[in-house]
Amino acid sequence: MKFRAATADDIPELLELEQAVVEAERPFNGQIKPGRPKYYDLAALIEQAQSYLLVAEINNEIAATGYVKLRDSKPSLNHARDGYLGFMYVAPDYRGQGLNQKVISHLIDWAKEQGVHDFYLDVYTQNQAAIKAYAKLGFEPSLLEMKLQVR
Repeated sequence: MKFRAATADDIPELLELEQAVVEAERPFNGQIKPGRPKYYDLAALIEQAQSYLLVAEINNEIAATGYVKLRDSKPSLNHARDGYLGFMYVAPDYRGQGLNQKVISHLIDWAKEQGVHDFYLDVYTQNQAAIKAYAKLGFEPSLLEMKLQVR
């Protein structure tokens, strides 16, 4: 297994993995657009100094992805900057091997080198498998976003 920063050459494969994330999340959110909606600005995540898009390769195939984006924290918080984690994806053939945990660990290590020690991510409340996986890493519920659709 090899961990490395994503490159522009990876974008076609990452776009397909992005759609796998979309499909995995559709059951949790009926408001996701049909077709191939775009979740991430992959080029920006690769190019910007304040973000790190990581891929885990096995046999020259991207087996897992994840990014951390450094951002200014809300003024009410006691930390000035935090890291937002996203695009957490492990290909079906590689699930159950702790790959997501390794990806997150690499991302957190990179962010700590940048002076960031607080991390956030979004997960659907109905996605209990993901919530349990993140809890194993020490994440805990922080804020519940609620929505209302009025017609």
